[in-house]
Amino acid sequence: MDALAARPVDVLTVASVTDVTPTVRRVLLRGTPEAAAAAGPTVHLLVPRVGDTDPQWPAIARDGRIVWPQGSHGVSLRSYTARRQDPQAGTVEIDFVLHGTGPAAAWAAAAEEGAPLAFAGSAPLGERPAGTVLLAGDETALPAISRLLAAAPPSTRGLALVEVAGPEEEQPLPAPDGVEVRWLHRGGTPPGESTLLADAVAALDRPEGEDLFAWVAAESAAVRTVRADLRGRWGLGRAQHHAIGYWRRGRAMSPSG
Repeated sequence: MDALAARPVDVLTVASVTDVTPTVRRVLLRGTPEAAAAAGPTVHLLVPRVGDTDPQWPAIARDGRIVWPQGSHGVSLRSYTARRQDPQAGTVEIDFVLHGTGPAAAWAAAAEEGAPLAFAGSAPLGERPAGTVLLAGDETALPAISRLLAAAPPSTRGLALVEVAGPEEEQPLPAPDGVEVRWLHRGGTPPGESTLLADAVAALDRPEGEDLFAWVAAESAAVRTVRADLRGRWGLGRAQHHAIGYWRRGRAMSPSG
């Protein structure tokens, strides 16, 4: 591929770091207004090794493909949902779950002001407007669920199910008056080993009417179980639900949420 046909990636730097809960670290990134405007809702992050202040970034081809440098470069690709972005200020805010063992969790745990991070494109959340919604996810999906609730019309009805370790991991989650936010606490059960989220969905009756949409993101096995329930018992078609595994138990956690 002609290297001259590729463009540089958008490089941002850490402006501040805040520990929101014991396992969630919020990183505010600053770059150009153009980079902030293009970052979201789901951004593909290029994560360098911890302490690498001058990474060998890839480039982006005209068709959107990533052109990696030859040899060892130490940069990993992960997808996260931007909690929010401010194009005027050139900032993007991303929450990292720290109980994983992957490169993004390690980078976030060590992140300091001035550390670089790059973007390699973005993607939608997969939502569809509906009068009644079911949102279900674990802590990796909290930024996405927060965005979905913030964008929902005031008349929206439904339920948001969020699985976290315990009360200390709950976050403010504003929602329309007609949407209940229900926190599910798995206690000492390790992330990805609980059936709490799938059991909570299985205990629900299907809402009446066809103006219904379900959005689910969590550990892959849990999502498969919930998806099967929504397609089978609830009878939801492809246009009525979006269910995606953000990470897989037994592998380095790399959530999109």
